[in-house]
Formats: sequence, C-alpha cells, structure tokens
Amino acid sequence: MRRRVPRTDVLLREPRLAAAVQRLGAGLVKAAVRQAQQRAREGSVPVELVPETALGLLPGSAGGLRPVINATGVLLHTNLGRAPLSAAARQAVVEAAGPTDVELDLTTGVRARRGRSALAALRAGVPAAGAAHVVNNGAAALVLAATALAAGKEIIVSRGEMVEIGDGFRLPDLLVSTGARLREVGTTNRTAPADYAAAVGPDTGFVLKVHPSNFRITGFTRSAGVADLTGLGVPVVVDIGSGLLAPHPALPEEPDADTQLRAGAALVTASGDKLLGGPQCGLLLGREDLVGALARHPLARALRVDKLTLAALEATLTGPPTPTALALTADPAVLGARAARLAADLSAAGVDARPVDSAATVGGGGAPGVTLPSAALSLPAPYAAVLRTGRTPVVGRLEAGRCLLDLRAVPPQDDARLAEAVGAARAAVEGGR
Repeated sequence: MRRRVPRTDVLLREPRLAAAVQRLGAGLVKAAVRQAQQRAREGSVPVELVPETALGLLPGSAGGLRPVINATGVLLHTNLGRAPLSAAARQAVVEAAGPTDVELDLTTGVRARRGRSALAALRAGVPAAGAAHVVNNGAAALVLAATALAAGKEIIVSRGEMVEIGDGFRLPDLLVSTGARLREVGTTNRTAPADYAAAVGPDTGFVLKVHPSNFRITGFTRSAGVADLTGLGVPVVVDIGSGLLAPHPALPEEPDADTQLRAGAALVTASGDKLLGGPQCGLLLGREDLVGALARHPLARALRVDKLTLAALEATLTGPPTPTALALTADPAVLGARAARLAADLSAAGVDARPVDSAATVGGGGAPGVTLPSAALSLPAPYAAVLRTGRTPVVGRLEAGRCLLDLRAVPPQDDARLAEAVGAARAAVEGGR
C-alpha cells in the first residue's frame, strides 16, 4: 500500500494541485498532499483518490482567517470582525491592492492629499462637518483628539460616562495615557449642565460627551445634551461610538454625527466598522480648524490608515446599501418566510429543523437595549459545535437547549450555503448520538 501511494513531487505536478501552488503557495499545498498521502497509507482513502483528497483539504486562501456565516443574531459581532464589507467595498479593496494614486495627482504629477476622495465622501455624508480626518480605529480618534487638544490640560467628563468596553478597555485609562487630566463632574446617574459650567477653567482642554453605547442607566437620571454645553467657552467633543452618520428610523435613540455637530459639537469621533458598515477605522468630523490641527499633529502619522482602508471606506460611503444597513432594515416577515423554507427543505432531508421567532441585536457597542424582531432555524444543540468547525463555519447561539441560527445578519444569497452546511453537519451529529 505504501509503495502505491503517489510521491509528493508527482502529485504537485497534477494540474489542479499545480494551479493551487500558484494561488496558495507550495507550503500549504504540500501540507494538504501529505495529509492525503497519510490517509491513503492508513487505508481510509483509496490510493486513486489522493489528489481529490488533497484538493479537498486545501484552505480557501493563504491567510489564516476563515470566512464564517454570522447566524448569531448580533449584527456587529466583535469576535467576527464587526461590519461585513459590501461587495462594492470588497471590489474597491481588490483594485487598491496594487499601485494607486493614493497620494498623487495624476493630472499634475505632484503629491496630493492622502485619501482626498474618501475624505470628500465622508464630508458629503455628514453635511454639518467642516472637515474630516480618518485614523485606524475609534479609540485612536479619541486619543488623537485628547493629545492634540488637551495634553497637559483637563478634560471634563461626566462620571456616568466613564465607561469600560470589551476586553477590559477603560476610557479613563485611554485619556490619561495622552497626558491629559480628567475632571469628573456630576454623579453616576445625574449630571447637569451646571456641573460642567462649574468645572470649566483656564486649564480646560475640552468637554467630552461619551455615548454609553453598551449599557443603559434608567430611573432617576439626568444628563446634559450637547446644546446645553456649547456656551462654556471650550470645545465640546462627542464620542458617539457606533458610527451612525445621520439619524436612522430604526434607532431613534442612537446619536449620529450630523445631529451632534448641528447641536454645537466642535468635534465628533466614531468608529467606521459599526453602524456605518465599513472597514475598521476612526472618524473625526467637525470644525475645520480643529480637524486641521489634528491632521497635522505628529501622532496623526502613527495613526493613519492604509490605502485599502481608504478604498473600502469610500466605497462604503458612495456605494449601495451595506450588509449592515440591509440587516438593520430587514422585514421580519421575509425573515420568517426564509426560515420556514429552509426548515422545510432540511426537514425533508432528515434534519430536525424548525422555524422559530427570534430577537436580534445591533451589537458592537451600538443601540444598547434595542432588540430587532427576527427569525431563526432551531436545531438540536449538538449542531452548534459541529457547524462552527465545518468546512463553511456557521456561528449560531444556544438558547433553551437548542441551536438557533438567526437569519437577520445572514444575507439571503447565503441561504443555500447555510443549508448545505447544516446538511453536512447532520452525519456528524447523528453519529455522535
């Protein structure tokens, strides 16, 4: 048997595997070939099927990240990379991967402003912004603002807005690291405009308003709006977090950049990979003089984004609705019909699949407490682990002893892939009983 197994060099000359070497590199293809050879030696694979087995073991790309189907019901799942890019943004990334005019004016042949068309698209999306700048994430946007405007000075912030987000990341630690001092005002549940006014002094760099995007305080509460703080003689910086550029009817309580600027904010910071539906980046929008000072600060060079991010951001802003926007506005009745159709097809194939009502969330630190009516496939609990580790990983959630595959964040064109993954998982689940 060992002598009958094809040699590695012979297999690598097989046309399909030779093409895979050009696409994936020799190392990954050789590893798949050796696994296939070993299976043949063990007798689990017929010798004549070694090439097909090796092809089946090849990864989809040379990178280590695996595409997954997000059936968790969380639209912006941080562990899954938050917002999925639109087809237009993905194509823009591909086209920008080679040499581009990112800092060159092709007409004059001289250096031009980096990312000028992306910045113009961002300003068009937020008409109230006098200028815009982009850095590598939302935290970096706030760091740049604090460093440029308040290093050695005070930042006034409400005690109720001293937030901690995922992985132990705390806003106070971030701000203090820039050399600024924090001046806390008010209490956890109540902070009035007078509290801010009493704290403003010659050492004040700016007043900071932070949207508590991953929790809610209810009951005996009070907070000051941006319009209440604009007459204090210092800039008001608003960290809206979730990246909503304009009001959205499905999220009436979620702050947006344009509204905050019209209310008098001097500067708004936000993330690009949340409700905007774009790539990971940090957005700075506001007064032209402030944004210009931030863009010229030495730290801005260390925080700048690459051409791929700029390309994806511009296509997100100018292209068709993003997957996030489509998921946010999905019709629950349509989701229910999709779930019923999938459940019927899978049931006919012998899978214990049922359509059920579900509740989705925005996630990613956006719209805390808001639930979105949805629909899901309900499967036996063992499917959860099998689907996560399948050839097409599907990530759902466990609820009431069942595996739910929520469809709100699953594009309709992925229904066939989802059904195929569930069908493929059936044998492993049935075998484990």
